[in-house]
Amino acid sequence: MLHVLLVRYTAPPDQVTPHVPGHVAYLERRHADGTFLLSGQTVPDSVGGVILAVGSREHVERVAAEDPFAVAGVAAYEIVTVEPGRLDDDLRKLLG
Repeated sequence: MLHVLLVRYTAPPDQVTPHVPGHVAYLERRHADGTFLLSGQTVPDSVGGVILAVGSREHVERVAAEDPFAVAGVAAYEIVTVEPGRLDDDLRKLLG
């Protein structure tokens, strides 16, 4: 299953900043284990970030709850599950 994770800041930047190193390490772990396919900041970056994830909804919910931003209460996740109808061939190969 494919999921779009919207990560929205719920605290001012000065409260978010101390958690950035842990958040970056978390992203790197989840990219390495294949759960995250894409992650990046929104434009403008004051909104938060977006992550494209694969796996069961339950797995992705557990993973989102582990983000140091979520644990610290400085960001909240909205998870949108997508049932792909049409895919680019390269993306189809990536998703298996």
